[in-house]
Amino acid sequence: MGSDPSKGGHTLYPTLDLGVAVRPGRTVLTVTGELDMDSAPRLTEAVDPLDLGRTLTLDLSAVTFVDSCGLNALLALRHRVRLAGGTLELNGLPDQALRLLDLTGTRSLFTLCAGP
Repeated sequence: MGSDPSKGGHTLYPTLDLGVAVRPGRTVLTVTGELDMDSAPRLTEAVDPLDLGRTLTLDLSAVTFVDSCGLNALLALRHRVRLAGGTLELNGLPDQALRLLDLTGTRSLFTLCAGP
């Protein structure tokens, strides 16, 4: 089926857990698991009811894998937040995702923070 996650692979049926915390001036969306073709739509759905005209912080410190579909979801979210007059911050992006941003030349499009 999928790769063994303990050996650095990813599973065929990944899980993505999301948590929302509304704070003064910002909303923090905690993302856990794999952000890929199967799970990226869940991120989009989770953001739909949020006020994007403020700072939206994605805590990605517990994300284990990001593919091109996950990156596309982040780029689309960045666009939506900017149109609403807000700011998107990515906190704790794992090394694999940072390499993906570098390979695609998209790192400079995001506000990156070291940790949650």
